[in-house]
Amino acid sequence: MRLPPLPAEEWDDRARGALAGLVPRNRQDPDGAGLALSTLVRHPDLATVFLRFSTYLLAHSTLPARVRELATLRVATRRGCAYEWAHHAKYAAELGLSEAEIEAAGHGKATDELGAAVLTAVDELDENSNLSDETWAALGRHLDERQRMDLIFTIGGYCLMAMAFNTFGIEPEDDSH
Repeated sequence: MRLPPLPAEEWDDRARGALAGLVPRNRQDPDGAGLALSTLVRHPDLATVFLRFSTYLLAHSTLPARVRELATLRVATRRGCAYEWAHHAKYAAELGLSEAEIEAAGHGKATDELGAAVLTAVDELDENSNLSDETWAALGRHLDERQRMDLIFTIGGYCLMAMAFNTFGIEPEDDSH
């Protein structure tokens, strides 16, 4: 691990404050934060700002949760991010996606038109930093303008997280963090 979690004895009010109001209270200390949050709080100012954004993507976006998880699973596979894959495969299963659907999403395969458009959007954005007119139109048959905007930022946000987690060496955890 290139950048280990902040040791418990180094957590201070700024580290805890970076998580306050953004994650459940039981995750606001070194015992409950998990590897990713414990690593991010090494830089409290960045953690505070970034976690506001990522909390929006995960909990307050206009995207249907299924769409978010399909996109995130594809990002995790394309970016080789085991941490992101482990967490979002679990979230996707909790939303009712089957194990086969989860695995297929990782390979860019979907069972419906919207899912296919979402996975194509991930591939195009990751390869070209842009969407084709065809993909934008396919998304528009199912998502309104704000949802499409949220999708672009969701894909970009999870690409950024994958880059950070991979670079820092954050691996999946064996527990429920």
